[in-house]
Amino acid sequence: MSQSNRLMRGFATVGVWTLLSRILGFVRDVLIAGFLGAGPVAEAFLIAFSLPNMFRRFFAEGAFNMAFVPMFSKKLEAGDDPETFARDAFTGLGTLLIFFTVIAQIFMPALVLLMASGFVADERFELATLFGRIAFPYILFISLAALLSGVLNATGRFVAAAAAPVLLNVLFILSLTATWALGADIGLALAWTVPLAGFAQLALVWVAASRAGFRLIPRRPRLTPELKRLAIIAAPAALAGGVVQVNLLVGRNVASWTEGAIAWVNYADRLYQLPLGVVAIAIGVVLLPELSRRLQADDVAGGQDALSRAGEVALALTVPCAVALMVIPSPMISVLFERGRFTAEDTAATALAVAIYGMGLPAFVLQKIFQPLYFAREDTKRPFYFAVVSMVINVVVAVGLWAWLDYLAAALATSLAGWGMAWLLWHYSRGFGQAATFDARFRTRAPRIIAASVLMGAFLYAGNLVLRPLFEMGAWRYLALAILLVSGGVFYAFAGRLLGAFTPSDLKRSLRR
Repeated sequence: MSQSNRLMRGFATVGVWTLLSRILGFVRDVLIAGFLGAGPVAEAFLIAFSLPNMFRRFFAEGAFNMAFVPMFSKKLEAGDDPETFARDAFTGLGTLLIFFTVIAQIFMPALVLLMASGFVADERFELATLFGRIAFPYILFISLAALLSGVLNATGRFVAAAAAPVLLNVLFILSLTATWALGADIGLALAWTVPLAGFAQLALVWVAASRAGFRLIPRRPRLTPELKRLAIIAAPAALAGGVVQVNLLVGRNVASWTEGAIAWVNYADRLYQLPLGVVAIAIGVVLLPELSRRLQADDVAGGQDALSRAGEVALALTVPCAVALMVIPSPMISVLFERGRFTAEDTAATALAVAIYGMGLPAFVLQKIFQPLYFAREDTKRPFYFAVVSMVINVVVAVGLWAWLDYLAAALATSLAGWGMAWLLWHYSRGFGQAATFDARFRTRAPRIIAASVLMGAFLYAGNLVLRPLFEMGAWRYLALAILLVSGGVFYAFAGRLLGAFTPSDLKRSLRR
């Protein structure tokens, strides 16, 4: 199998499972919105759930794995006892996280205050503190699961790692429906489901890693020279992850001062995270170990091809999604969330945030493409510096414009900071040579993909005007949205073909996969 086909198969595997996870995540959020709306219990749970997720990205996905995966991939390629290295890393990360979880339990009120200062002297503060203490152990399970996923991804086994997040949403959906049927406390049920789901995810990937020959059983922690090197490489990435989390903190704090805004921003985030997760995460997961192996083998042409094909797929799938989020946010939010306690006013407020997040979607995807260029070379310092610049942009915009834009300042700040980070990653990656540049095929197709997406946006705008009466006829709105999205997708496919953005053979291969 050629390198390009192997990469595309990896993208497809991770993307399909991530798509299933995101769809189930939508079902989960639709249920939460219907049962709790944008009320205090919903906002308290969303803050509590964001706490372990925030630190998970800091410890595992954002820092530890970005340093661990290239080192593990190179050991695997060279046959240099990768299992011992992985076991030592697994033990060290677990020890650190157990200690951190205990500290977080003690200082949970301060963490909630840091996340949402607008909750002070409000019932949401006590609820968020209680839910946070219950949910926080999730960070231990999910971070160890992320490390095991890195082991599996580096060996070319993507299914179990990509499927693990599906368990989280399945358990949430079961918990929500059972709690509603029994008339129990939905907020508490959601909080207890979080650590349970984390344990289930860890168990799944641990069994998969064991079957792949990496049975990682923790032992007494020891600080080996390799772990010291791992820590040195991970430290700047951890700081960069911390900067990204500061951006999230600023956004949530700004939103917490407007009642209901935490929920609005969260539901908007869920919508734009769908294409981001399916495309960007799939590409990032597959591209990092691939680039690491190519560097180890000194394969410059292979590295350039991997980068270019990843960029092509990313733009072809995310630019039209970004345009759709900016052009027709209200119909999508209305159909997905407007029921039960989620009102038309909530739809209008959430749709504005969705449109602004849509502006930043391509930037977030480009970051996932450019970051592996640095991490594969064990360069974690410069992404940290770029993240600091991004943080400054985020804070200045979110705080500076809050008086005029209210909670929307947080969404605008996130999008602008994302573009700043993407530009810096691209600009300074050019110094890595040919392997870090896009090939001629990409440079030809990229502007045509953008043009096809703009034409599709005009089509969606006109189609929304024509179908508007159906969107106001109750259940008919589901059919109206389906017609609008399917016809928009077909129009984009034809426009892209006519403009030469992609060819029928590309589409045929994608459909076959």
